[in-house]
Amino acid sequence: MNQDYLKELFYYKDGALYWKVNTGAKRVIDKRAGCLSKSVGYWKVKIHKKEYRLHRLIFLYHHDYLPDSVDIDHIDGNKTNNRIENLRLATRSQNCFNSKKRKNNKSGVKNVYWCSHSKKWVGRIRANKKIVFSRYYNTVEEAAKAIEKVRHKYHGEFANDGKTKEAL
Repeated sequence: MNQDYLKELFYYKDGALYWKVNTGAKRVIDKRAGCLSKSVGYWKVKIHKKEYRLHRLIFLYHHDYLPDSVDIDHIDGNKTNNRIENLRLATRSQNCFNSKKRKNNKSGVKNVYWCSHSKKWVGRIRANKKIVFSRYYNTVEEAAKAIEKVRHKYHGEFANDGKTKEAL
């Protein structure tokens, strides 16, 4: 896939690609391309029987290359917000830093969990595949306050407290 061919097939508008050509019943001029994948939460589109994630094609459409060794991160954490302003290059670690709080999180705070052995709350941060911060706290509030500062120190612009960010 290359930018020239992509621009022959589609035009970009407000975070979506629209067909420029009629190639079948579902591919009609000016119709939004792709569908939302319920299993992974990303928009996807098929071109010549190959499936692509739409945010990757939008990146290619605007930047004339597709990165091989890095991810394309949604800044606001919303996998369906494919506006070019919301997409940036990220390492796999940085993309994980920007992830939301896990659904099974019981503390309500990203990077904080209950340690039943010590009967305390633990704040833990990883960076560069290593634990760079791990401390015990008596209350979840203490752990949350401390972990927020540390998260920004180690995760920088990719720091995400686990809550949904406002759309750009």
